[in-house]
Amino acid sequence: MGLEIGIEWLSLLLFGSLGLLLLLGLPMAFCTGSLAVIFLYVFGNEYILNMLPSRIFPFMTDYQLSAVPLFIFMAAVLEKAGIIEELFDVIYKWLGAVKGGLAAATVIACTALAAMVGVVGATEVTMGMIALPAMLKRGYEPKLACGALLSGGTLGILIPPSVMAIVYAVVAQQSLGELLVGSIFPGFLLSGIYIAYVLIRCYINPAMGPALPPEERVDFIEKLRLLRNTIAPILLIILVLGVIFVGIATPVEAAGIGTFGALFVAGLHRRLTWTAIRQASLDTLKATAMVMWIFFGATMFVGFFIVKGGQTFVANSILDTGLPPYGILFLMMAILVILGMFLDWVGILLLTVPIFLPIMKSLEFNGLFGLPGIAAQDVPLWYGVIFMVNMQMAFLSPPFGYSLFYLKSVAPPQVSMAMIFKAAVPFLCLQAFGLVLCIIFPDIVIWLPRTIYGGH
Repeated sequence: MGLEIGIEWLSLLLFGSLGLLLLLGLPMAFCTGSLAVIFLYVFGNEYILNMLPSRIFPFMTDYQLSAVPLFIFMAAVLEKAGIIEELFDVIYKWLGAVKGGLAAATVIACTALAAMVGVVGATEVTMGMIALPAMLKRGYEPKLACGALLSGGTLGILIPPSVMAIVYAVVAQQSLGELLVGSIFPGFLLSGIYIAYVLIRCYINPAMGPALPPEERVDFIEKLRLLRNTIAPILLIILVLGVIFVGIATPVEAAGIGTFGALFVAGLHRRLTWTAIRQASLDTLKATAMVMWIFFGATMFVGFFIVKGGQTFVANSILDTGLPPYGILFLMMAILVILGMFLDWVGILLLTVPIFLPIMKSLEFNGLFGLPGIAAQDVPLWYGVIFMVNMQMAFLSPPFGYSLFYLKSVAPPQVSMAMIFKAAVPFLCLQAFGLVLCIIFPDIVIWLPRTIYGGH
């Protein structure tokens, strides 16, 4: 029989050990997995060890997860095919004459990219290599240029097809189609907020983002001619999202269609080489393996915590604060923001969703400031999308926000890490504003899924 210990001390020991290992720089997957095995052995018994395969096997056989490597491969192929550069070039020529137009073009290109790829790293790195030098060369303020890139890049995990939505749907046993549809409006809302912020700042102070000089602008006929280059990517977006919305295909089948479409588009652009396919396959393998290992490790970790009564302990601790339902929701959001400073989204999702979601389902949300509330059956979908909006902040939160490091890896030498941290702050505030809007006006999230999949 294993050692007996109170749940308070066990929680402290478990999460303290996790924090220590992460500070030592060990990968999240191995930290959670190894701790789960050690704690199961020390504080459990040989029967509880049987929990390991029973937690991992359902994930290994989950059909929906097969969409993850497909969407990642699709992103890698499009990146290798140079579609992203062409897309940016078109938007850049269309908006060049506007003050702050290049920064707005960056956000729009990132939004279009997000609707094709669903992976943040691919967007940040590629756009960082293309858009950042272009903006700095035209005299843009470096912080504004970096901020537009950082915020636009994070839309990849929110706007469908999103890898995060797939993982969330599996963990929360939620309809993936509803989650994907529910995250469309919040994604475009945030994109609109970023564009408005950039354009207003540059309108007030044109030195921050000067318009292109007249000799670099193109006439209207040339602009129309340039639109030809966007036909293939736009058709791909409509194809992938369209088959999901209309209900012709499941999200996994749509991922397969999208992958084939990406190969076809790369072929059209004469960029489909064996080297490109091999590199895309290797990138996919690495990214998928990382996600799946974190999955296995974190699910064992959470499984052990739940078996020992951790779920009840955390739920009671949160409910005992005596906060009203919206107070509890804001407390959860604050916890997620703090976790986002140190962990990546896969870990946060697997550690918190199994504990937070049941609490959310037990509460009644009757609306804030006299605005309409939210029906009990819509709460899981609403929380899922709010969670994904919040996780965008995790990508931008210093000191360990992934996007900050993605951008630094491709930024010119004069762009320092401190500059990138400062650039992220105003956009973090904009993300928090978008998050609050989705909480106060739940219809931003729920209206479209209800319309497409029928009201409850």
